[in-house]
Amino acid sequence: MRGIAQVPSYVVMQPTTLCNLDCAYCYLPFRSADRKMPVGVAGAVAEPVNRWAADGRFSVVWHGGEPLATGRDHLAALLAPFDPAVEHHVQTNATLVDDAWCEFFAAHQIRVSVSVDGPRERNGDRVTRGGRPAYDRIVRGIETLRRHGVGFSALCVVSDPAPGRAAELYRYFLDLGCDVLGINIEETEGTNTRANAHPAQQVVDFWAELVAAWRQDPRIHVREIEWSLRYTEAVLAGTADSLLPRQLDPIPTVAYDGSVVLLSPELAGFQDARHGDFSSGNVLATPLTEIIAGAASRTPWVAEFLDGVEACRATCPYFGFCGGAHAANRYFEHGRFDTTETDHCRNSKIRLLEGVLQHARDHQPSAV
Repeated sequence: MRGIAQVPSYVVMQPTTLCNLDCAYCYLPFRSADRKMPVGVAGAVAEPVNRWAADGRFSVVWHGGEPLATGRDHLAALLAPFDPAVEHHVQTNATLVDDAWCEFFAAHQIRVSVSVDGPRERNGDRVTRGGRPAYDRIVRGIETLRRHGVGFSALCVVSDPAPGRAAELYRYFLDLGCDVLGINIEETEGTNTRANAHPAQQVVDFWAELVAAWRQDPRIHVREIEWSLRYTEAVLAGTADSLLPRQLDPIPTVAYDGSVVLLSPELAGFQDARHGDFSSGNVLATPLTEIIAGAASRTPWVAEFLDGVEACRATCPYFGFCGGAHAANRYFEHGRFDTTETDHCRNSKIRLLEGVLQHARDHQPSAV
């Protein structure tokens, strides 16, 4: 995990800044503006992506705003420059999903991930621009996906990891019909300034409870649990050093206008007195390969972040599990990139692993 890889594992694309919801914890700065990505931006990104996909599996993640707010015709035009070998994913709030969108997903072989925070009472932060609850519209969209046989994963934000919450959520997502579940404890980043510090043992217990619920009925993949178990297995086998990639994934995020932010999609659209707009270039002026290659030398905040990663390596016993705190979390929590521990890494890395280990200790076979 030294330096930045020259070839990413996926690219994030912003087809529009607009979102039809106004979630309280959203980090996006321009979600009330309808700024659509020109087709030329997609064409510029497709050139290297098509080469990378020819050498192995490669994904493009369409992320907003609300990607479906760009409209089917425009999204189809943005997809057109990419070769069939490229995998496409869309992260959606599902409120706009209808029969026509399901047919679109099937025709373009797009993998769908839905943002929903559990049962109705857990979705209070997910509201329309008029402040009305969005839950019924989300569920209608999910029911439409299921009716068309469109498989989907789910992404859940947890603002209050209270006792009993993890088991409740797991039961809900089992019934919902998703095949993969990701759990994000709410983060302080972007336009969301709400604090996300929680009592340490409460968060450990949340993750331990989620592991227990999953083990009782492991029909769906839970992203955080499976990564924790792979790491734990590697530690026991003495192969943990080979688990993380040799270099950081640059995770290029291409904004609607072609500007590229590396390492943390959440930084796109923001500015800083020291670092400007965090962009490392624009694909309409510079090939994406060159933007990635020159990131550390030409983008000062990236170099500052790499110093922070080395500080994590030197001081944190959990570095082998996490590989260093995310850039956006460092910045939005501390105002710099060369700091180390954040509330995000405490909640979703350190206490996640501790919760998995707590569950293992609590469920050891009895000695004979």
